[in-house]
Amino acid sequence: MGDKVRVGLVYGGRSGEHEVSLQTAFSVLQAFDYDKYEIQPFYITKQGIWHAGPALSAPPEHIGLIRYDEADGSASEQLLLPVFERMAAPPKAPAAAAKAVQKAAPSASSGGSGGKRLDVVFPLLHGTYGEDGTIQGLLEMAGIPYVGAGVLASAVGMDKVMMKRVFAHEGLPQCVFRHFTRAQWDKDAQYFIMEIEVSLGYPCFVKPANLGSSVGISKAYNREQLIQAVEYAFRYDRKVLVEEFVNARELEVSVLGNDEPRASVVGEIVSSNDFYDYNAKYIDGKSVMKIPADIPEETAEQIREMALRAYQAIDGSGLARVDFFLRKEDGRIFLNEVNTMPGFTPFSMYPLLWKESGLPYRELLDKLIALAFERHEAKQKLVYGE
Repeated sequence: MGDKVRVGLVYGGRSGEHEVSLQTAFSVLQAFDYDKYEIQPFYITKQGIWHAGPALSAPPEHIGLIRYDEADGSASEQLLLPVFERMAAPPKAPAAAAKAVQKAAPSASSGGSGGKRLDVVFPLLHGTYGEDGTIQGLLEMAGIPYVGAGVLASAVGMDKVMMKRVFAHEGLPQCVFRHFTRAQWDKDAQYFIMEIEVSLGYPCFVKPANLGSSVGISKAYNREQLIQAVEYAFRYDRKVLVEEFVNARELEVSVLGNDEPRASVVGEIVSSNDFYDYNAKYIDGKSVMKIPADIPEETAEQIREMALRAYQAIDGSGLARVDFFLRKEDGRIFLNEVNTMPGFTPFSMYPLLWKESGLPYRELLDKLIALAFERHEAKQKLVYGE
């Protein structure tokens, strides 16, 4: 066989979703076709320290093989620089990138990677410092193809306030919401409390503007709980979003593609808790996914069409999961949010929706790698100066 495509897998990170990223990374590592790919893992600690692990030519038995002790005194504090020196730009053409594994000067802190360059990076980072455009910008500067949304879509998709403003401009239906910063709340909390009570009422949901996996989210039933929920959300972000409660079913669609994306079948989440919080998503294991959702085909088609509009509104690429509410009393559809790097275990909604749509997990990974090369090749044709 010819040389394998060398994939840099980045996981962990400085985020409240660090542990979710570990679950995702381990699942993806198990699923790759190692006849096609060689995987170079990069683990980022919660403190932001990068560790390059040994290159993998077979699935690891457990995450401990590629996750490093954050207290390991032998780890270089300057590891980030040599890691990205090895991430030099691959050949422009996807076919060439798949065949030519180029070499760079080895580093003393290479972590067993052999100093080889990468063909493509798969950033399996959820939340801040990963899903928000930060690592995407770093990879753009380094000229490396990468899986998923670009800088703009990642940043807008992470910031719920900016995302909702974009959706409002596109005329996409949403729940009523209000937002404010820490400084605004400290200056005039009573005004925002009054505005929320008049415009949204109780119960309402309080969320950090920049986070996912339902971290930092609370449901407030009265003024006292609202104040507590806002203070709790401010632990995770300087900007807070408050949304009206809608008695609704929670529906989700997976989107795949670059300039011509396609949408999967529609799935439904039936939460084990009062709402689909972190515990319901990742801990108690009692929430139920219904794929496909039991809804009329006309409704499903509307949701798929809205999912594609939302995806293109933020200039999405690669992948995203788009979430909706279907109000129970009248069947009205509300767009909730777009997740540009959704959970990716074999039991996560994103891959399960594509499996039901005829695209199995391993083939989905192949498609995402191909889309990363496609997007990178298109950008190489642009002229940035004379």
